[in-house]
Amino acid sequence: MKEPMYFSGATEFLTLGRINQVYTEAAIDLKGLSEGKIIQFDQGYLVLGANLTLTEIEEANVFPLLTSTSKEIADHTARGKITLGGNICGQIFYREAVLPLLLADSQMVMVGPEGIKVKPIHEIFHERLLLQRGEYLIQVATESRYLDAPFISIKRRQQWETGYPLITIAALIMENKLRVAISGLCPFPFRSKEMEGALNNLEVSPQERIQNALASIPGPILHDVEGSSDYRLFVLENLLVDVCEALKFGERE
Repeated sequence: MKEPMYFSGATEFLTLGRINQVYTEAAIDLKGLSEGKIIQFDQGYLVLGANLTLTEIEEANVFPLLTSTSKEIADHTARGKITLGGNICGQIFYREAVLPLLLADSQMVMVGPEGIKVKPIHEIFHERLLLQRGEYLIQVATESRYLDAPFISIKRRQQWETGYPLITIAALIMENKLRVAISGLCPFPFRSKEMEGALNNLEVSPQERIQNALASIPGPILHDVEGSSDYRLFVLENLLVDVCEALKFGERE
């Protein structure tokens, strides 16, 4: 039996295929599915199709944090092809478009041999989206209350303006608590409750909060051509300061 690969924008398939890092015996194009192209509000949720391109998401701007994060992925031409689902499910580990969804406790809608499944992102995304054989992501749904929450998204690059990121951080405040999600630090994007717990401990100084958060990183820190592990840690420390200052979080009265 052939092992198919689902695609919509096909940017990653073409990029990795040229260097023999991806191979499939059957390619299934999903971009014609109308369910994967919707932008609609339904019963208190914003529903986005996984086949929407990052450019379409940016132009609609219905989820400002997602817009702010996704508009920094690759360059303008590539964003016209890269889809939301493709970025989330891709083999390239940055998967930055997932950061706002982790912060907003989004629901993931999958289709497969067993029909339609809806699961919370924290149940189905652990370093990557854990799809079953034959499943594909068709939509994501986010409660409307998250769309207007105070947020910030920052991307730091070591090289050119459209190169791979060194670190991307997204943050929002919900119910007076700071939430953060990070890509480029570890070999996978993540939101760490332990790091958030440290950052939200207002009984200690801002410097202590950040140092305690850095001690709670959930995996090995990358060390590659984009930057050493020590440099990444340095950049993250400064990004956390920038996030707290921009959102005026934890300021003493």
